[in-house]
Amino acid sequence: MAAVLPHRGRLRSRLLHLVATASSLAALAALLDPDGIASAMGLFLVGVNGYSQFYAIYVGVRLATAMLAYLAARQGDQPILGDLTALFLLAQPAGRLVAAFAIGLPKGVLLAVCAVELLAGLSLLALRPRGKFLSP
Repeated sequence: MAAVLPHRGRLRSRLLHLVATASSLAALAALLDPDGIASAMGLFLVGVNGYSQFYAIYVGVRLATAMLAYLAARQGDQPILGDLTALFLLAQPAGRLVAAFAIGLPKGVLLAVCAVELLAGLSLLALRPRGKFLSP
């Protein structure tokens, strides 16, 4: 498949694989050390509901993003899958931007995570196949 894809398609596929790997590793880290990851993100987990919400977002959504990115990387002729992956990635910095108006920008590790999400999401959209705007 790599020989058939044009250069942008190969780059997009590689980026999608990288997103899948990073999202999987982030989910694994959250699964293995929820309190440590929560602390690094500025969260304090309390009770069953706190942990449940943390696992839903930091494990469940990250794994869903990883699976979507992996599927998109394998389906080079369906740009919508990569676009959905980009939207999943960009939704997080968008939410943080809304919060920035109320309480300020994130700091430390979370600011770096936000920058990576923004860069990866925008790169996926920039590497979209030409002439396929809003195509399935």
